[in-house]
Amino acid sequence: MTNTNVAERAPKRAPRKRLRFDSFRIGPLVLKIALLASFNAIMAFLIFVLATQGSWGIVVGAVALAIAIDVIYLSKRMLPAKYITPGLVFLLIFQVFVIMYTFYIAFTNYSTGHILDKDQAIQSLLSQNQARVPDSVSYPLTVVDGPNGLGFLVTGPEGQALVGDAETPLAPVEATFDGDKAVATDGYTTLKFADVLQVQDAVFTLVVPVSEDPNDGSVRTLDGSSGYQYVSNLVYDETADTLTNTTTDVVYYDDGNGVFEEQDGAELLPGWTINIGLQNFERAFTDSSIRGPLVSVMIWTFVFATLSMLFTFALGLFMAIMFNHPRMRGLKVYRIIMVLPYAFPAFLAAMVWSGMYSTSFGFINRVLLNGADIPWLTDPTLAKVAVLIVNLWLGFPYMFLVTLGALQSIPEEIQEAARTDGASPWQVFRQIKLPLLLVSVAPVLIATFAFNFNNFNVIYLVTGGGPRISGADIPVGHTDILISLVYKVAFTGQQRDYGLASAFSIIIFVVVATISIISFRKTKTLEDIN
Repeated sequence: MTNTNVAERAPKRAPRKRLRFDSFRIGPLVLKIALLASFNAIMAFLIFVLATQGSWGIVVGAVALAIAIDVIYLSKRMLPAKYITPGLVFLLIFQVFVIMYTFYIAFTNYSTGHILDKDQAIQSLLSQNQARVPDSVSYPLTVVDGPNGLGFLVTGPEGQALVGDAETPLAPVEATFDGDKAVATDGYTTLKFADVLQVQDAVFTLVVPVSEDPNDGSVRTLDGSSGYQYVSNLVYDETADTLTNTTTDVVYYDDGNGVFEEQDGAELLPGWTINIGLQNFERAFTDSSIRGPLVSVMIWTFVFATLSMLFTFALGLFMAIMFNHPRMRGLKVYRIIMVLPYAFPAFLAAMVWSGMYSTSFGFINRVLLNGADIPWLTDPTLAKVAVLIVNLWLGFPYMFLVTLGALQSIPEEIQEAARTDGASPWQVFRQIKLPLLLVSVAPVLIATFAFNFNNFNVIYLVTGGGPRISGADIPVGHTDILISLVYKVAFTGQQRDYGLASAFSIIIFVVVATISIISFRKTKTLEDIN
């Protein structure tokens, strides 16, 4: 046997694989790790902030979300989830969370005077009722800028340096002294006199707690160089959970409604946020000063949404039929003209229409009606007509485009067969075109109704919801729809009732969801018939 045969029969060794650093694979991996690291850093900071505020429910959700995203994008077996996850995250944050938070607020007394929690409310009450301690000595004071903004560096009675700000009570620190005055300390920037003058309003209103006990008062300054101790004439008894006015000896109790109240009913504001169950919904449907305007607004909302949908559909369909005739010349020009209101920004058009409706100077009264004195925006009925006209102007071009496309998609053979059988143009339209058109357009009509049900812009920009309904406890007008009513209750007036506004929002959500479900079922029935 030759050496050659032995060599041929010997098993061949597999060539040693060399490690190759493929930049096309390493690059995306590094980018993924960097993005996940950035995401985790942001989530860690968010979780820390939420934990310090005591929002434990949101903390648990944020931790679960962070873990889920890390698992999905670090796993090799969850490829479909990697594409779905971004959309789901945005859905959770901007839809699900908003709806859940609205539900939460609807069951609380969250409103003007009830925004803080109880500890913050007590601090605020004690701070509001502070007065300078009589014959109190002044403390050398230096205005400093630190992690929480402006603060005071104070030299105490025994010569020790103390620093604090609006969020942190005074605490001992090592400081640099100029004579008997502390002028600098680590972590804070000393403000010079010229710097103090630039922020003097903030300096003179700054309140720095003396200690963790709110009854010890606070330090304030009147000139930026000397501090004075202020003590509240209210004293909080943590054991009895009461506030006592040391001047009048009146005692205020926690009445369970999120406010301190004395026996004759007088309240101390601000109060705090508490859960009140279904009280906001009970107010909406049982309080006569709210129920009447709410029912009126709800009826008008349905009328406004329905008529807007029908009018825009009717006018858009009419225009589509008119400009779908093959023998008409200049169709492209006419169609461009028809969609101009749709191309014009809606909020600008609404503002222009509002000016045109002016009683004294509007184009409609002065020019079109030859100087007539018609109160378009101050009469309840005319204001509703004016809003419908504006919404018709803004909405019919969209319906024109939709119905024009639907008409052009109907097969010509069906129409020719009907004409051959002797059907009139009206019969062709009513029995062939319209049913086929409704099958295509019905979802658009449902969406148009839902859109106009919450069409805040037209109402707010044209009439502002006015004219005002007299005798109502909430700021509401004759042309307000539910969504503009929610805005007014939550963000206008002296009493901003976010809890009641959230209850109204839930009512809107339930109504629109119910109508949409019923409408889509009817649409499905219509498709089955055809």
